[in-house]
Amino acid sequence: MAKASPRSAARAVDPILHALFDVHEATLPNGLKVRLLANHQAPVVSLYTFFQVGSRNERPGITGISHLFEHMMFNGAKKYGPKMFDKTLESNGGRSNAYTSNDMTVYYDDFSADALETVLDLESDRMRSLRISDQTLASEREVVKEERRVRVDNEIPGMMDEELGTLVYKAHAYRWPVIGWMADIENITREDCQEYFRTYYAPNNAVLYIAGDIDPKKTLALVRRYYGNIPRGPTPLPVLNAEPEQKGERRAVVRHPAQSPSVMIGFRGPAARQEDTLVLDVAQYILTKGEGSRLVKSLVYDQKACVSVMLDWSWRIDPGTVLFYLELKPDSDPAKVEALLYAELEKLAREGVTDKELQKAKNNLRADHLRELSTNSGRGHALGHYEALLGDWREGLSLPTFYASVTPEQVKAVAAKYFAPERRSVVTLQPEAGAIEPGEDADA
Repeated sequence: MAKASPRSAARAVDPILHALFDVHEATLPNGLKVRLLANHQAPVVSLYTFFQVGSRNERPGITGISHLFEHMMFNGAKKYGPKMFDKTLESNGGRSNAYTSNDMTVYYDDFSADALETVLDLESDRMRSLRISDQTLASEREVVKEERRVRVDNEIPGMMDEELGTLVYKAHAYRWPVIGWMADIENITREDCQEYFRTYYAPNNAVLYIAGDIDPKKTLALVRRYYGNIPRGPTPLPVLNAEPEQKGERRAVVRHPAQSPSVMIGFRGPAARQEDTLVLDVAQYILTKGEGSRLVKSLVYDQKACVSVMLDWSWRIDPGTVLFYLELKPDSDPAKVEALLYAELEKLAREGVTDKELQKAKNNLRADHLRELSTNSGRGHALGHYEALLGDWREGLSLPTFYASVTPEQVKAVAAKYFAPERRSVVTLQPEAGAIEPGEDADA
């Protein structure tokens, strides 16, 4: 088994992190990639399985199948039947969960070190021979439909985010929500699920991260025993980024019972592997990290223009969205609050940042980064996330040195480039006539 060699690229790996991480890598003949990271501080282990599939890999007619299938994976396989996965794991002191995003689906388990072989047996069983029946599909379909009703159809940020996606993207699969359109969820068939499973849940489309109190050599032998005979699947079709250039601002209005208006604004951003992505990370912390950040201080406290301001900048394989969400007061004018936000963004692009602001953002970024890497679960998740989006887990170990090198000029440049008016799409929530009274629940 070969040890990973230090990354040799323009951005240097953080020397402290390089000393801490001794990642052992292997690839089985069936294509399964294995990453092992020993940590003997406590007799516990975290196991992450990253499948390179998300809503980005879907098509009209089966939107939401990635998220639906996440639910299906807990309904039993050939060896461990319905409800046996959780029962077996929990009887060994473990716990599990999963999530689906635009670009990946991730399953993770935390358990005591002596249960490692049992967990490998559980996970390999459902990768090899998941049971897909009409009954389980019907059951999970209803669960997902209810989840959509709660999180999208009856939640203001959810419905605004869904509307924004259709504005920002005209051709790319990021256009639809991860949970999918309701009609597609209702019409996904068992045959759709079987084809999806064979293609995207095959070992050649997965990366296994195991971090904790393990012996890498013995652990790899166990992985080979339990996963080695799972057959490869067909090579997934590549996703074409056919999104055309945006040539001007786009707008939409959502009307829904609410106490106050809201505004959600999306600026077309870069892809995860572009250097601008990391500079935008720094800009995000300057703008909205903490009560003293620029937008919170200006819009919420000084000008009292809105109740809250949020910025979400999440990495994606293809160009993503820098998203702002403003919750306004009942008597606020959305257009005026928008103008205040744009003035702050223009100021950032024109005047840049102070040394104090920049250093604070860098300190917080480094702290958050190292905090995640301080646990087995955090390490498994972070390194797998870096590999899925950046192409190599080593890229993540260079983040602290890159963030530390970001200059005020770089922050100004990305602000000027990505917060340009022609790159933005805007969704405004207008409370319907007969909106709910104070004290009532908008989601009831």
